[in-house]
Amino acid sequence: MSVHPRPAPTKTVYVYEELRRRILAGELLQGQTIAQEQLATELGVSTTPLREALRRLNAEGLVTLDAHRDARVTRLSAAEARNLFEIREQLDPLAAKLAADRRTDADVVVIEAALKDLEPLGAATDLQSLLVHRAFHRSLYTASHNPLLMSLLEGLWDKADRYRRLSLESKPESPDDQERVREEHAAIAEAVIAGDARTAERVMKKHVRGSLGRHVIDALEA
Repeated sequence: MSVHPRPAPTKTVYVYEELRRRILAGELLQGQTIAQEQLATELGVSTTPLREALRRLNAEGLVTLDAHRDARVTRLSAAEARNLFEIREQLDPLAAKLAADRRTDADVVVIEAALKDLEPLGAATDLQSLLVHRAFHRSLYTASHNPLLMSLLEGLWDKADRYRRLSLESKPESPDDQERVREEHAAIAEAVIAGDARTAERVMKKHVRGSLGRHVIDALEA
C-alpha cells in the first residue's frame, strides 16, 4: 500500500505557524512591532500571505492590528490572565470528569505516554517543554470525547502558554512546587484511567487553582 506524503503547507499557513511559534517561544516580545516587509523578506514570501497570517493571529488574540494595518504582538494583561484562569478553573475539571467517564483503551495509552514524557517546568523552559505539558492536558481533553469542549480548551491554550512563560520567568517554581505538580499530574491520570470521575474532577480543580496562571495574575498586578 502506497503512503501519500503530507502536502506542503501553503505560504499563509507556513507564515502563520512560524509567527505563532516565535510568539509562543518568546522570540517576539509582547508589545513588539512586527516589521512586515522585513519579515516577509526573511521568510521568502510576499506581504500578502504575511497579512493573511497576521489576520488569523489577530483573531486568536496573539497579534493586534490597528487601522493603519500596523501589527504588534498583543500585550499580556492581568485582566486577560484572570479571565483565562476563571474559564480553565471550570472547563479543565469538566474535561477530566468526562475523560474518566468516557476514556477508551486507546485514550489510556496516549495519557500514559504523555504522562511519561512530562518534566517539571522551570525558568529555562523552552517551547518544546511547554508543548509536552500541553500534550498531557490535550490527552485528557481528547478522552472527554466532547469536540466542542476540546476546541474551547485548545483555543485557550495558546494564550495561556504566554502567561506560563511570564510566570516562570518572574518567579520560577520551587522544587516543592515542581514535586506537587508532578504528583497532581500523576493523580489526575490515575483517576481518569481508573474511571474515577469525582476524583479526577477534584484533583484537576486543585491543579488549576495552584497553577502558573494564578501566579502570573499577581505578577502582572504588581
